[in-house]
Amino acid sequence: MTRRWRLVGGFRRRRATRLSPVVGTAGETFDQPSEPVGVLMLTKGLGRGGTERLVTGTLRHIDRTKFRVEVAYLLPWKDAFVEQVRAEGIPVHCLDAPRATSVGWARRLRRLVRERNLEIVHTHAPLPAVVARLALGLNGPAIVHTEHNLWDRYRRPTRWANALTYRRNAAVMAVSGGVAESIRASGSGSVVPVEVVVHGIDIATMHHGDLARSHARSLLDLPAGPDGPAGPGAGGPVIGTVGNFTAKKDQACLLDAFATVQAEWRDARLVLVGTGPLEDSLRQRADRLGIGDAVLFTGPRDDVFELLPAFDVFVLSSRFEGLPIALLEAMASGVAPVATRVGGIPEVITDGVDGWLVEPGDPGELAASLTKLVADPETRGNLANAARKRATDFDLAGAVLTIEDIYRRALIVGRDR
Repeated sequence: MTRRWRLVGGFRRRRATRLSPVVGTAGETFDQPSEPVGVLMLTKGLGRGGTERLVTGTLRHIDRTKFRVEVAYLLPWKDAFVEQVRAEGIPVHCLDAPRATSVGWARRLRRLVRERNLEIVHTHAPLPAVVARLALGLNGPAIVHTEHNLWDRYRRPTRWANALTYRRNAAVMAVSGGVAESIRASGSGSVVPVEVVVHGIDIATMHHGDLARSHARSLLDLPAGPDGPAGPGAGGPVIGTVGNFTAKKDQACLLDAFATVQAEWRDARLVLVGTGPLEDSLRQRADRLGIGDAVLFTGPRDDVFELLPAFDVFVLSSRFEGLPIALLEAMASGVAPVATRVGGIPEVITDGVDGWLVEPGDPGELAASLTKLVADPETRGNLANAARKRATDFDLAGAVLTIEDIYRRALIVGRDR
């Protein structure tokens, strides 16, 4: 097929492309280019965070016959998932930014988009999104943005920069209704409509059941306990969490709460999976509370899916969230969840049905909920079963079909500019 191109702002744009009709998830009809559309996923890093796991999971499900996906990331030291993505046959490009606030990588992004003929750039972090919108200009590729966090939790300059450049987006997704409302409250949602897409998790990769539990306990060098949820006196209950050690996740509150739990259940253990800038202070806090020997800091792990079944209770003590992927993963692994009532979490957990909700920053309430579940294996088991069933509503494969539809709509918006 012969293509005609014109140069606009340094980018090659198609005048005419042979199209084929496809039917979207809602029954709408789109014109799909006959050759795969070039899509660039742009992230701050490819470390072990929830956003990165969401991105890598999405890549596994995108239809490669219709979308030719590549990935670019800014921070070279956040590269834990690089080889995993490349193993999927997806090109990965490091834009080599010395820090998250750098802008020198913008020129490399422009060159990459032009040379690789990328028609959609999908951004996943606020500041990189702002730089991409400015660097690629009005005549560049269609820009799709996923908002992962509550808008009002960003620093004021970040919010202003987002608001000033938001119109450049061809489409915007929010990972939860709470995130979407925070964007709309800023006024930017009226500039570019926000669509809620709960990106979810790859259900097929989750582990659950007695064998998965025994294996997970062995990986953490913990007693296996009896079949089913372990009870006090059978190796001890295990409370676990997954997340970066940052103020947002508030593991300090969790440690305070666990000290109360451990005073009553001496064989209880707390497992903290992750790493981050507050790790040293959290270790010191655990020692001051006298629970240092009962708290296991695993460091960063590549086998999180395998570790989750080790927990009797999964806890999330965050002060704010968009929609934490780790919570969905734990629920899919059949672990009873206790989480703070923030962000998109109440959209996932129905309090008392498939988990328990507590107020953020309240170690007393958190300790009371954890102690009740530790002491009541039957309630814990009922919550775990309901949580696993609820998690199936958030299968990533279905979400990716919606994302593909949004890409098609974004192409139309971008070409009409």
